[in-house]
Amino acid sequence: SHHRPPPLPSLLQTETLAVSSPRPPPPPAAMDDAHVIQGISWSDMVAHMERGGMDRGMVYFGYNLILHYVYSYLPDPPVSPAAALSLSAAPSPNDGVDRISRLPDAVLRDIVSRLPAKDAARTAALASRWRPLWRSAPLTLADSHLLPDGGAGGQLVIGAASPRAVTAAVSRVLAAHPGPFRCVHLTRTTMEEHRGEMARWLDILAAKGVQELVFVNRPLPIDLRLPATIFSCASLTRLHLGIWRLPDTAAVPRAARFPNLRDLGLYWNSMEDRDLDFMLERSPVLESLFILGFQSGLRLRLVNQSLRCIQLGFSFAEDIDLVDAPRLERLFQFAELTESPKMNNGRSTRKRSSVIKIGSAPKLRVLGYLKPGEQELVDPTLICMCRCAVSINNAIV
Repeated sequence: SHHRPPPLPSLLQTETLAVSSPRPPPPPAAMDDAHVIQGISWSDMVAHMERGGMDRGMVYFGYNLILHYVYSYLPDPPVSPAAALSLSAAPSPNDGVDRISRLPDAVLRDIVSRLPAKDAARTAALASRWRPLWRSAPLTLADSHLLPDGGAGGQLVIGAASPRAVTAAVSRVLAAHPGPFRCVHLTRTTMEEHRGEMARWLDILAAKGVQELVFVNRPLPIDLRLPATIFSCASLTRLHLGIWRLPDTAAVPRAARFPNLRDLGLYWNSMEDRDLDFMLERSPVLESLFILGFQSGLRLRLVNQSLRCIQLGFSFAEDIDLVDAPRLERLFQFAELTESPKMNNGRSTRKRSSVIKIGSAPKLRVLGYLKPGEQELVDPTLICMCRCAVSINNAIV
């Protein structure tokens, strides 16, 4: 499940947003560059905006807003450095006997695997009995837990210094642990500054068997190409990717697949329709698809035997065609965009009515939200086209 984001001000207020005096908005010609969003470096973006009369604080604001929504909808790591110890107040015999170390190795490894990576590594200092356990326990690593405050301060805003010490620590942990990796969250690195490390991380994750991966690029650029090595992570059961340009699937080996993937989340990524089709085709047991903030118009043609739930948020869905989805139960849209983010000669394309076509989806029980006048629902089984121009109570059940 995905939760609502917290209020914006606390996350977006930084010194860089304080503008001493308002400037006039840029003239229309200032935004005629079709690549003002994609494929542009941070310094070029700031220079472009300032030439148009915009303060760089507004650029920070816009990208912090994107990060805010991405971070807010990401799944939480399964461990937390702030977790309460439920037995901390329980009485214990004061006889100096180390009873916990007498537990079987399998139990101790399970305990270690449920600790944040920093705490798990520290268990090696407890006693000789514990020294090999960290390396033999499945690893759970969240880079935010390596920050001085353990990630309690929330998202790292654009304009803040890149946490290079954290990036270096991630590299050391991934190299030192033999695997498997139970869960890895990498969300705090400015990937453009660490392309070499990023590529090595994915190589290691693929080789050592990562099961759950949350991988987010802190922009800019927001269309940094994700290495195609991601398709080598065949052990994945859960994958959430944020603010990337997905690999060109035309160059990915046809044998690449995610045979164990059940949960896929895509957040403000740039990709072609064929790239999404490729990922769905190569995920034979996928049950849940969550898309937030597609960077271009979304055309979803679904031929999938396993998907049960699709959620689309802050996206411009041009066409959704449920060709053959025998297990699909829920198709849910929220906060749908009224204009396509795609540029046409530098200006956004005005949205036309989107079409939801239901071919074969016999288990579909929830469809929503439908906006009057903005969506067409086509159901051949009814031999009619329903143009949503009447009041609908937010969802069809």
